[in-house]
Amino acid sequence: MKPYYVPEDLPKFGQIAEGNPALARKFFDYYGSVMAEGALTAREKALIALAVAHTVQCPYCIDAYSNGALEKGADLEQMTEALHVAAAIRAGASLVHGVQMLEHHRKISM
Repeated sequence: MKPYYVPEDLPKFGQIAEGNPALARKFFDYYGSVMAEGALTAREKALIALAVAHTVQCPYCIDAYSNGALEKGADLEQMTEALHVAAAIRAGASLVHGVQMLEHHRKISM
């Protein structure tokens, strides 16, 4: 049985256009504009993308943005720090929802 994640599928991403070329073109145009140099450098954007890729747990994205960050001059320390920023935000988002738990506890415990 073929595994769900197949690294060889990543280069085939452009084939997604087969189902609707017009929408795919809009996505790829938008994506290209977002990832172009702007107020943030291409390296900074690659590091952000790498962090988000880990947060959304997309193995294809992790592969692509690990390579992209390296190609744009990021080093392992920067990539690891970006990953830890994403992990800290994700952890904080989980913990802040604990306020709901506290409120339920307070209501029931009264």
